[in-house]
Amino acid sequence: MAAGRYLIGCDVGTTGTKTLLVDEQGHVLARSLDEYPLLAPRPGWAEQEADDWYRATVQGIRKVVAEAGIRPQDVAGISFSGQMHGSVFLDREGRVIRRPLLWCDVRTADEVRAINETVGRARMIDLAGSPAMEGFTAPKVLWLRRHEPGHFERIATVLLPKDYVRFRLTGERAAEVSDAAGSAMFDIEKGEWSKELLDVVGLRPEQLPPVLRSVDVAGKLTARAAEETGLVPGIPVVAGGADNACGAVGAGVVRSGRAHVSIGSSGVVVSFAPVPSRDPGGRVHTFNHAVPGAWYVMGVMLAAGLSLRWVRDELGQAERAVQEATGIDAYELLTREASRSPAGARGLWFLPYLNGERTPHADPYARGVWFGLSSAHRRADLIRAVLEGVAFGLRDSLEVLQEMGVEVSQLRAIGGGGKSALWRQIQADVLGIPLARLNVDEGPAYGAALIAGAGVGVWSDVAEAADAVVKVNETIEPDPQRSATYEASYRIFRELYRVLRPVFEEAASLSS
Repeated sequence: MAAGRYLIGCDVGTTGTKTLLVDEQGHVLARSLDEYPLLAPRPGWAEQEADDWYRATVQGIRKVVAEAGIRPQDVAGISFSGQMHGSVFLDREGRVIRRPLLWCDVRTADEVRAINETVGRARMIDLAGSPAMEGFTAPKVLWLRRHEPGHFERIATVLLPKDYVRFRLTGERAAEVSDAAGSAMFDIEKGEWSKELLDVVGLRPEQLPPVLRSVDVAGKLTARAAEETGLVPGIPVVAGGADNACGAVGAGVVRSGRAHVSIGSSGVVVSFAPVPSRDPGGRVHTFNHAVPGAWYVMGVMLAAGLSLRWVRDELGQAERAVQEATGIDAYELLTREASRSPAGARGLWFLPYLNGERTPHADPYARGVWFGLSSAHRRADLIRAVLEGVAFGLRDSLEVLQEMGVEVSQLRAIGGGGKSALWRQIQADVLGIPLARLNVDEGPAYGAALIAGAGVGVWSDVAEAADAVVKVNETIEPDPQRSATYEASYRIFRELYRVLRPVFEEAASLSS
């Protein structure tokens, strides 16, 4: 391959690190996924070894450079996306004090209550863009202070997961604005750590690293890191962003009016926001964007793709057998069957609350429900109801954004749910907004690579980078007749939660 400038984007995720090598035109030349375990020492706890993140990153970089066949000295920059909210506690020597607590760790219910009551829920939303929640960093810090005071006293620096990996590559302790925003210790409007919030959890300002813009160069590859990755010393390492911010960049959500809807295990609706709009009810999150001087507003549902995965694992034995025999994806077979059911699934609804729900209900007790079952229903109806129920859950987030006055004129579909033609059409019909399919769907690692390019001057800024390489291939228009059907179905979907809410908590006590 001819010499040129190449970019590496790494997404330090929950199940593994995805690494991409991208050229100056935004073409992905190589990719790698290097996995690591999720540790659960007790129910509700979720931890990982920070060294696993670093090893996976090193392996991924080596693999993509070798696969692409480029010269190591032609890598112009590296940047990172990362799982949000995790806590990496470092001592003065830069050693990890104890295994990091992850975003999906829910041991901190008492600490969340203490923070929200001490600061005040409205004040938390004003400062941090969201109330404190179990997954966020601040409650983890307070938990450590209360339950492991010896470890707490040793803290020299608190880092977020991808910032730790970048620290290992550069030797520089730094944070960046989009990930810091999800810590519940950050003032999203001022763009700095909040002394008021740090006081609540017992941290001093010097225990938090300097906050950079996502496009700032945070450091350069050290000689040791160069040897481990197979690269050359001195390569710029750009600060990067939180996974949702990088996902937005990778989907071109870098200008007003644009939003993306993503169905992975969870589901998110993320909209660009030129100003830090906040929901007074705290139903959605407002965080700083990887685009300097901008924000994004995000609604989250907990079991989007996970709902269909549950159907595949528990009810799709035949489809899994066909996949093993022929290689045809079991999800494709399930959605083919769902297509035989009409819009509205013949009067069947599915509430996608398998693990509780975040937006708009913030209800850990909510559970999944099929409602309206009769002897006339067939398996195709059950599957279609799941696809529609997830789309209704995503509409809940979109409705909050619209109530807030956040402009959403185009939705871009990414994630596994965006790969199904039927599910894309259902989303467009339920949401009532044209749904764009993109030329690239590589997730947050791709956004990180574009941020690396903006940081080292391949593009002038993040918005230019995204506009240059992310293109709309297809637009799925809502069908007026099906949208009218879904409008009536959605009203019943909302009413079902309202009626069942008091029952969910009572039922949870019986199943515990």
